[in-house]
Amino acid sequence: MLEAKPDPNPTIKYTKLFINNEWVDAVSGRKLPTINPATEKVIVEVAEGDKADIDKAVAAAKAAFARGSEWRRLTASARGELLIRLADLIGRDINQIASLESIDNGKPFSNSFQEVYGSIKIFKYYAGLADKVGGQTMPTDENELGFTRKEPLGIVGAIIPWNYPFILLAMKLAPALAAGCTLVLKPAELTPLSALYIGTLIQEAGFPKGVVNIVPGYGATAGNALAEHSDVRKLAFTGSTVVGHKILEAAGRTTLKRVTLELGGKSPLVVFDDADLDKAVGYTCHGVFLNAGQTCIAPTRIFVQSSVHDKFIEKAVAFAKTVKIGGAFEPDVFQGPQISELQFKKVLAYIESGIKEGAKLECGGSRHGTDGYFIQPTIFSNVTDDMKIAKEEIFGPVTCILKFETFEEVVQRANNTKYGLASGVFTNDITKALEFAKAIEAGSVGINQWVLPAPHLPFGGYKQSGFGRELGTNSLDEFLEIKTISISLPTNN
Repeated sequence: MLEAKPDPNPTIKYTKLFINNEWVDAVSGRKLPTINPATEKVIVEVAEGDKADIDKAVAAAKAAFARGSEWRRLTASARGELLIRLADLIGRDINQIASLESIDNGKPFSNSFQEVYGSIKIFKYYAGLADKVGGQTMPTDENELGFTRKEPLGIVGAIIPWNYPFILLAMKLAPALAAGCTLVLKPAELTPLSALYIGTLIQEAGFPKGVVNIVPGYGATAGNALAEHSDVRKLAFTGSTVVGHKILEAAGRTTLKRVTLELGGKSPLVVFDDADLDKAVGYTCHGVFLNAGQTCIAPTRIFVQSSVHDKFIEKAVAFAKTVKIGGAFEPDVFQGPQISELQFKKVLAYIESGIKEGAKLECGGSRHGTDGYFIQPTIFSNVTDDMKIAKEEIFGPVTCILKFETFEEVVQRANNTKYGLASGVFTNDITKALEFAKAIEAGSVGINQWVLPAPHLPFGGYKQSGFGRELGTNSLDEFLEIKTISISLPTNN
């Protein structure tokens, strides 16, 4: 069992780009600062990659994927063994990685620890799948044998967001490596430290040169260069819907890349009058205040049946007032800061718009403290479907409670959004719950719990929440090509 041992001042050794298993400066020599959002102070400066560095990284990944290369000669089981070794090294260094994540992102250490632990499970899950990729044989009408084989797609560009940097890196890296691809990773410029740290573990685990390359940089430069690069066969992106549109455009500008997009959400959670209210409130508040609300699947539209509406609000407000806000290494902290000053101001602007449009502020709504980008847990009631706070993704510790009367009404309203990432329903009527799960337009549905991503469960969205799936066996298929082979057989006389 891994033991959590936080380090508020972790040693930062890796601040350069990781290309071809070497630590190198950016071609431009530029560096970008990474800031602790709990203190608003610069932690360290890291090399700032741009197009020139992406070109170098893609060239290294291309050489590593070339026919006859060390990586391509490895058996599938050998790839699985490398992934197991990497998972074990992450476990060995889990406290260092989690501490880096907490100072870089601001989230409580306990959360960072669990996320890194979750990434270990992901690497081990795909290690077990590496040697289980197989094709099919098919009967034909002709005198021939037809069969398929699955082959690695090639060079993958993975663009990682800042809200869950390490575990989202694992969700892209693990299946791609299990499939036999090579990668160029661009971590978010706001949170590059944990991604850079895994570079040294890639080296130590024994991955061949060029299989994994890590280039921090800004989206408009490094990210765009990766999306447009003609040698990149696939893009795996997690981030906002706005940027997702740009990624899709860039991916088709030079070549027809395969693209996986996991984008924004405005997830509905429906509470019927026969539900366990205490359980519903607990899952709701944990879901929306976790990671300071910077979670794409957060339940930010809570539909509560009219007969229990007022009681639900009372319980939710009481829960919100127990949430402890503070720095990552303070005891019993649940909610940390917003990631940046820009995000902090954006969330406060949404709160102000909710007040102006006539929603009732039940609790929160203001800055917490004087240092750091902390915002109080915020709950609105008297929210209507046309309000800005009910339609747009806020990405902060803010949720809206809306009243409903009937099943058909709430399904229609819950689906009346451009998003479709996650959803949930609380009821003791399993028939009603399953009917809701069938009717809702969302990639994941939680019944009497909130959505809980796990290595074996495919995760992704409907509509403008993206397409493609991460996790599960479905994710492995996203990194594979299917080749059909047919053989003429002798005619039987």
